[in-house]
Amino acid sequence: MGIDINISGATKLVGLVGSPVEHSMSPVMHSDSFQKMGVNAVYTAFDVTPDKLADVVKGLAEMGAVGYNVTMPCKTCVGQYLDELTPAAELMGAVNTVVIKDGKSIGHNTDGAGFVENLRRHGFDPEGKVVTIVGAGGAGSAIFTQLALDGVACVNVFNLKDDFWAATRERVVDLSHKTGVPMVLNDLDNKEQLARAVKNSQLFINATRVGMPPLDNECTIDEEMLHDNLFVADTVYDPRETKLIKMAKAHGLETAPGIEMLLQQAALGEKIWFDIEMPTDYRGEVLLVLIFIFRLSPGVNDVGVFFFICRKNHSLR
Repeated sequence: MGIDINISGATKLVGLVGSPVEHSMSPVMHSDSFQKMGVNAVYTAFDVTPDKLADVVKGLAEMGAVGYNVTMPCKTCVGQYLDELTPAAELMGAVNTVVIKDGKSIGHNTDGAGFVENLRRHGFDPEGKVVTIVGAGGAGSAIFTQLALDGVACVNVFNLKDDFWAATRERVVDLSHKTGVPMVLNDLDNKEQLARAVKNSQLFINATRVGMPPLDNECTIDEEMLHDNLFVADTVYDPRETKLIKMAKAHGLETAPGIEMLLQQAALGEKIWFDIEMPTDYRGEVLLVLIFIFRLSPGVNDVGVFFFICRKNHSLR
């Protein structure tokens, strides 16, 4: 049993572009959301490598698609084929959402905006706050860029000294210059410096894979670094509560789990395409079920069955 979709000549097309995409849960989640909100649209995935991207961008626009999401490895190279970029997408150097209006393809990046929206929904306004973030990859870069645009006081970025260190440092310096927000890149192996930064921060963010299997028993900071004036956020969404989030809650701190950030990013996409408010609470329940099912049965592909189960039971938390 799958999702009931009535397709007609008026049905709009939205999709996902990247490679590989067969593992993605976006098509079934967005299609289900469209149905619940009464939007006559379907969401499907297109396996597209960077060498085919120019033709795909042109083709989707000419076919009258409403828009699409962009995933790896196309997020950093799709911008050159679009007609416009939002200021955030241009600063981040990456696009994860495209809307097609009046024949123009406009690139957005909801990664950082979804994260900030999640903070605000948990009662934390980042404006004027001191931030420490671990991780300067795709997610981390999008987040600290958006935080700078939203007026934080300063950002301490910590990352491993890998092959991309010099490029990352140049990017942080350039972003600081363009936004006017003090930002500095630090070596993650310098635990004393990390401890000082966290002590002086109001917001700590983990933007690495630490916390997800097989690193689910690890954490990017030590427990003694936590303090009463700290808000803790994670980008890891599986498990729903990482070791970092559990540790912060045990200290009575306010937290923002990664799964809710993921849902806010997706919700912003639907807002951009159709100006609708996606039922994020419901989708959170669905996403948790899918994560659980796929972990137990990696070969399962009829996820519509599990959406049907979710519709019948709205108390999955």
